Amino acid sequence: MELLKKVIASIEKIDYSLSDKTQKRMDNLTKPPGSLGRLEELAKQIVEITRIEKPRLKNKVIFTFAGDHGIAVEGVSAYPQAVTAQMVYNFINGGAGINVLARHVGARVVVADLGVASDLKPHKELVNKKVALGTRNILKGPAMSKEEAVKAIENGIEIFLNELPKGIDIAGTGEMGIANTASASAIAATILKKPIEELTGRGTGIDDIALKNKVAAITKALEINKPNPKDAIDVVSKVGGFEIAGLVGVILAAASKRVPVVIDGFISSAAALIAYTLEPKVKEYLIAAHCSVEKGHRAVLEYMGLKPILDLNMRLGEGTGAALAMNIIEASVKILLEMATFEAAGVSESL
Repeated sequence: MELLKKVIASIEKIDYSLSDKTQKRMDNLTKPPGSLGRLEELAKQIVEITRIEKPRLKNKVIFTFAGDHGIAVEGVSAYPQAVTAQMVYNFINGGAGINVLARHVGARVVVADLGVASDLKPHKELVNKKVALGTRNILKGPAMSKEEAVKAIENGIEIFLNELPKGIDIAGTGEMGIANTASASAIAATILKKPIEELTGRGTGIDDIALKNKVAAITKALEINKPNPKDAIDVVSKVGGFEIAGLVGVILAAASKRVPVVIDGFISSAAALIAYTLEPKVKEYLIAAHCSVEKGHRAVLEYMGLKPILDLNMRLGEGTGAALAMNIIEASVKILLEMATFEAAGVSESL
């Protein structure tokens, strides 16, 4: 708990002292003021977060964490739990969607086992920070103990801090865990205080009957566990997942080091929601990559006041949306740094 407290205490409010200077530079570029819309906002946000006038996003890192969920036995997913471990091997062998998109944008993927329900073979590309062999079935009681929840968050912090010396100019979050959309919906319903039906989607592609069963299972789990919406650790421990808790640690650690964090889909946003509940200042360090087709995703983003960059009907997870958004964010920074001013280009300004 000491590491978690230390990291939270070191998260500072965003310093806006460079905002005016950045805006002036942006307005002097060879374009009508504001004509590049969101790109201008993103470049300014990167400067504000990093406190660097001319930031370079050379080192892009996506943290893809894996963990299993006990509620999977209740038939809330279209895929068997074994897929979690199988996909981890796919990640470390470079064959998954996140690997393809990370290579496309020049990002490095850090794959970690936070709580896969089987013992994975050691691999140089796999970080082993397993807390337990998956969470417990939340229809039978809490997913994990509070001590395990804190351990998973601190493991995420440690993974980020261990990677930091290699260079992290911008971080992205991603995950893998069969049934983790059920966990994300439970977290969202608790903190947003909205009905489960409004926040629960089809996850991996379940049919109408399975969706009805999923809503009923999550509803029952919340009745049994009664997570406290004002206590983020309590929420994670009762209905969360180890991979979600690990991503909470990544987000907190990144904010403490003034590193922008690109949040992927619904599960990653549930982790951001927990981090935001622990320390509201975290919000200013977050960039929402996209809005997925999961029903609860938009509600979570709106609650935190985050505006997604993309809307591509995606629902894969893994950090795929974060990878795509990083490309746009890097483009925004290059506009700020590389585009000529009116004076330098010899172009007349507006009358």
